[in-house]
Amino acid sequence: MTDTATVVATGRYLPERLVTNAELREQFASQDQGELIDRFADNSGIEQRYWAQSHQTTSDLAAAAATQALDRAGYSAGELDLIILGTDTPDHITPATSVVLQAKLGAQNAGTFDVSCACAAFPTALSIANGLIASNPTINRVLVVGAYLMHRLAAADDPMIFFYGDGAGAAIVERQSTGSGIIATAFDADGDYAKHWGIRAGGTAEPASHAAVSAGRTQVRLETRYPPELNERQWPKLMHQLSQRGDFALDEIALAVFTQVNATSIQRVCASLAIAAERAPCLMDQYGYTGSACVPIALDHALTTGQVKGGELVTLIGSGVGYNMAGVALRLAEEMRQ
Repeated sequence: MTDTATVVATGRYLPERLVTNAELREQFASQDQGELIDRFADNSGIEQRYWAQSHQTTSDLAAAAATQALDRAGYSAGELDLIILGTDTPDHITPATSVVLQAKLGAQNAGTFDVSCACAAFPTALSIANGLIASNPTINRVLVVGAYLMHRLAAADDPMIFFYGDGAGAAIVERQSTGSGIIATAFDADGDYAKHWGIRAGGTAEPASHAAVSAGRTQVRLETRYPPELNERQWPKLMHQLSQRGDFALDEIALAVFTQVNATSIQRVCASLAIAAERAPCLMDQYGYTGSACVPIALDHALTTGQVKGGELVTLIGSGVGYNMAGVALRLAEEMRQ
């Protein structure tokens, strides 16, 4: 039997500052956009979010979630072989945020790299960890983190900050040859949507300049609305691929985590797949949309609240701008260390 990457512990971190819809409604009322906040809330299910303090960086959020996961697993940072960090809100364009995280954790024996495919990053990173464990006998223990601090990269007067919640989620995965671990992966993308949303200046296509800063092109902007049916069409496609490749029926899934951006989309997808709604967490009312962190945060939330337990079958679907989508199906370790 091929060794697989098995999730043995998780962790999450949300900053201290709670930002309610009422606060944003009052803020944007001065711009005659208070009703827009209510409309966003009705469509998404988001009621609040957490924002990082000005001194906090993406690597700080990641370090807090990672420390919790390490503590639960009973490992020191020095026992890690590899750190994979998924984010599209890095501390810097270069160096990689994962190597900054390594230094903050004191994980001196770990290699590091970043995965930058927005909200698909955490499932993608788990898939990579699985492949590396299967192919490299020297990699036995991997820290996988998803972290997000997008509100810092948005204009304060942009109503889209309604969606952005800051936070991080982490998982410790280790080599196991039992029946647990990652059993299937699936990916999808369509670059025709790459111009819909993003930060246009600051890279090689348009280096940062006074003109770019003045025009707001170094800040995140939604330029064209994504078709609302996009996730509702593509998520079921990935779920069926996972089911077929992993040789399991959809009704065997104990927990189905989808990108936490719109509760209605999650409910519609569950209905189309005949998955009980209570098996698919909708946590955007508590955490807002935490992007690259939303999937691991939801997984940790489900584990710590008893919604799912060790040995059970879990699917994780992440979809982000670009667009990129990734999914993994896995069986949790029999004895989760939570």
